[in-house]
Amino acid sequence: MFGSIQLDFHRLETFVEPVAIIAGAFLVSRILSELVKRYIRRSARILKVNPTNYSFLQHAVSMVIFLAAVFFVFRSIPQLRDIGTTFFAGAGILAAIIGFASQEAFSNIISGIFIVIYKPFSVGDSIKLLSNGQGGTVEDITLRHTVIKGNENRRIVVPNSVISREQILNSSIADLRIQLYLEVLITYESKQQRAMDIMREEAVKHPLCLDCRSVADKAAGKEVTDVKLIGFEQKGVRLRAFIWAASETDAANMKFDLFKTLKERFDAEQIGFAHDANILEVRNEQV
Repeated sequence: MFGSIQLDFHRLETFVEPVAIIAGAFLVSRILSELVKRYIRRSARILKVNPTNYSFLQHAVSMVIFLAAVFFVFRSIPQLRDIGTTFFAGAGILAAIIGFASQEAFSNIISGIFIVIYKPFSVGDSIKLLSNGQGGTVEDITLRHTVIKGNENRRIVVPNSVISREQILNSSIADLRIQLYLEVLITYESKQQRAMDIMREEAVKHPLCLDCRSVADKAAGKEVTDVKLIGFEQKGVRLRAFIWAASETDAANMKFDLFKTLKERFDAEQIGFAHDANILEVRNEQV
């Protein structure tokens, strides 16, 4: 009788351990799943994407935990130990084969996760890929790729694994304002001071020009737009105007308008451009 009680207790102990493992896995899965869900929702609001795009992470966490629980259940039951070892060895080989066959897809997914976590850019940001000069506004970030709305309303689709290795110029990450460097090369015979005055006047008159002076700058009488002589070249003098715009789009529109007005004003006042060099050169600098 005593031996029978010991045998029943042993059977009960063998049954309780797997149940405890499964119950613990369920509890841990629920806690981690809730934490991942909150993080996904917060990141989705920042990136302005649909949180369901990343809900697979939540299910992946639960799947890993339950697979580990099943492994320990098989290991805890002597009768199933050999079967469990064989099963998980086969599953490991299958997972390795699948992973090798789809390593590029997994690479894009993992890169997409890192973009969500570290946020080098978000939907709506104006970015440029420094490797090829292509850029535009980030329109969507999916699990596999990032969609950029470029010039002429065309879309640039970049795999996440590629864009995560790129050097990116983000014009929206901290401050949308852009400082426009507008350069003019005029002849030595031209009136340099008058050319500088015209550049300042036309820039300040433009409705997209921002006044970014501080209170101290205004008290000191600093101009809204500064114009400087920055160099002497073989055929002319290079002048540069420093003009502020609210965004990269405003800077581009202002640039096109100033091309026209400066040409008209310079022709009217007989200020000549240096003909063997770039007449106008414009560069944008982020704050």
